[in-house]
Amino acid sequence: MFFLRHVWVRTGVLTLLLLPLSTLFAAVSGLRRLAYRYGWLRTVSVGVPVIVVGNITAGGSGKTPLVIWLANWLRSQGHRPGVISRGYGGTARGCVEVQTDSAPAWVGDEPALIRLKTEAPVVIGRDRAGAACMLRAQHPEVDVIVSDDGLQHYRLHRDIELAVIDAATGLGNGWLLPAGPLREPRSRLLDVDAVVQVVRGAVQPHALDSVVSWRADFSTVQAYRLNAPQERKMMRDLPRHDWLAVTGIGQPQGFFAMLDAHGLRYRPRAFPDHHVFRPADIPAGEAVLMTEKDAVKCRGFAGPDWWVVELDVTPDQGFVRWLDARLKQ
Repeated sequence: MFFLRHVWVRTGVLTLLLLPLSTLFAAVSGLRRLAYRYGWLRTVSVGVPVIVVGNITAGGSGKTPLVIWLANWLRSQGHRPGVISRGYGGTARGCVEVQTDSAPAWVGDEPALIRLKTEAPVVIGRDRAGAACMLRAQHPEVDVIVSDDGLQHYRLHRDIELAVIDAATGLGNGWLLPAGPLREPRSRLLDVDAVVQVVRGAVQPHALDSVVSWRADFSTVQAYRLNAPQERKMMRDLPRHDWLAVTGIGQPQGFFAMLDAHGLRYRPRAFPDHHVFRPADIPAGEAVLMTEKDAVKCRGFAGPDWWVVELDVTPDQGFVRWLDARLKQ
């Protein structure tokens, strides 16, 4: 995946060689989609509204921060949200509820972060319908479920579909896997309820033909010391170190762009998405900046000058009003 992201930026020789496999992928995924649309395969309804936050591209697009914002916003509106996720990168099998002290190596880094940042009940499982049923059984007070990813998991009935696109990378070269980054054809965006483009730094949203999209600005305002989370500083007040900026997320350049916006001097070091950090990965004694997703995996061996950059998610107010109206329906 780390290598293919560079291939997916444009159409090249390798892209053309992979096109026959993309054609096969398109045929299989298209038949599966039709099977659920026409009722040949049955969907599972869990009795409460389900909001799927997903994408049609492989790799990181900013889904999880938007899920965190959505869960907290739902609670502020009087709802009692719960979250389901695949638990990618974790070793747990079946459906498992995430606790505040669950190890990211067991449940996955993103579900662990969602649980910490929202305090909402979180259940992981490759079977999204099974995870949703377990969540409802163990937490009957939950009145709306947010699915972190799962746009292509059609077995789970959904009431609202949100497709997230990273504004920096868009839809890549526009080809389906493995010749390009698309899990489904671009036309799938015409079927979702809303498209949200994640904007970091100076990047501007793409113009998507025939698709109305909202924007959600991801920015950094403050950071906290990993060993002492109560110690917080505004980004502008951070020491002017020669920082080591470490990240293992799907779009590392987005993290670096946000650091650039604050004029910080740093050396970038990007690892593959969901990288399991070990002490040997980060030299002892370094002044380190990292994302919250990475930090949940480093709490046991963090150095004294390791700082976690907190992400601020600000969706377009038009999107917020639209979402509020949809939920009231």
